[in-house]
Amino acid sequence: MNDEVFLDSNVLLYASSNAPEDARKRGVAETLIVKKTFALSAQVLQEYIANAVRKPALGISESNIDAMLVLASGVRVQPITHEVVVAAVILRRYHALSHWDATILSAAAALGCSTVYSEDMSDGGLYDGVRVVNPFRESAMGG
Repeated sequence: MNDEVFLDSNVLLYASSNAPEDARKRGVAETLIVKKTFALSAQVLQEYIANAVRKPALGISESNIDAMLVLASGVRVQPITHEVVVAAVILRRYHALSHWDATILSAAAALGCSTVYSEDMSDGGLYDGVRVVNPFRESAMGG
């Protein structure tokens, strides 16, 4: 494993969100993106785009989407390969996860990332060497 972290789509969405209620989470997400060496997967990028388009209340423009794709071009992005899917199925079955969460964990493992930042999975959960951290929980921010 390496020091690189893996970001889930919710981190990217909060970083781009213009919704007033997301201001605190936007700051947290922006800090992660600026201060951490991170990786993504093709799935995370797809989820980001799908939610940005589907949720107009977030105020994410096509220009924001383009900027995120440019940002992603400068980091490692794990494709969803047969091997990633097979590993995700095993994780899903063993840990009773959703298939999508298991695929994120599998992609992170394939890249050698030991930490996934996400608010969608069990904070502190350890899945075959990959730990989930919810950066948006109040205690994570000292609050």
